[in-house]
Amino acid sequence: MIHSTKNLEEKSIPVAITQAALQTARLFADQQVTPEKKKQVYLNTLAVCAVNDYMEMMNISTDPKASDSWNYAMHYYADVADLKLSGLGHLECRPLASGNFCYIPLEVPDDRIGVVVVELDIEHQIATLIGFAKTLKAGELLFNSLETIEDLLAYLDSLESKATEVKLSYWLQNIIDAGWQPISEILAPKTPQLAFRYRNGVTRGKLIDMGIQLPGQSLTLVVTLTPKNSLEIQLKLQVYPSGEQTYLPNNLIVKVLDEKGTTIMETRTIRGSTHVTLEFNVEIGERFSVNLELGDINVTEKFVI
Repeated sequence: MIHSTKNLEEKSIPVAITQAALQTARLFADQQVTPEKKKQVYLNTLAVCAVNDYMEMMNISTDPKASDSWNYAMHYYADVADLKLSGLGHLECRPLASGNFCYIPLEVPDDRIGVVVVELDIEHQIATLIGFAKTLKAGELLFNSLETIEDLLAYLDSLESKATEVKLSYWLQNIIDAGWQPISEILAPKTPQLAFRYRNGVTRGKLIDMGIQLPGQSLTLVVTLTPKNSLEIQLKLQVYPSGEQTYLPNNLIVKVLDEKGTTIMETRTIRGSTHVTLEFNVEIGERFSVNLELGDINVTEKFVI
């Protein structure tokens, strides 16, 4: 949603320009040759530092030293003002020019996840985060095309959610998400009769910690995917007890939810359940999640095909 200039001003975020930020900006600027380049690097660095400080206040992990704006060599031949957000990508942090716009240089890469516009009041050592835009186009970025910083937080939250999705179609290329292991490594050999091998398919399992209701015990979520054709994949979801446990806890609810969070199938354990199984077909690009519920404990794993 695009917001009016008045709304942006009301929802803008002031951040103190710290002595550490001023020192870093001077250090980077002093490496430059021309007065114009010194000013550019100085203002860009202050904008990046302000956004970095705000992200830290919001508990959003950053990695400034992995940003182009922290690279001395990049300063010489490019107009760089980015901040790397860990696991999400690079966010442009552009200082406000005179008038209601900021300038996006031609050399800004296309893979930026967005841009934050920062107004700098160096005399009073205040940087104001005005707003942000999801897409970048070289040239003037006007105020009336910005969303609020509040919208930015929601946007980053959605990116983080997608970043934690398990990309199942990659498994068929032997690119396996962290935490998902071969069954032989996480299930005790007490059930040799269980068959996990499927022709042309891939099977992996993950230990799921259900918290204090199962002290010292985890569950194992097993996912098997078998291609049916170029667009459709057959999925089998199974939950087993891990460790030395023989049975699943009573009244464990296993649900499959669609992208909107609507339950499309579920099953519940009874006393003496050794495992539960859910099977369904999905198409390439489809998203779903698996929810394990035991009393007040909920654990959700998100997937995309």
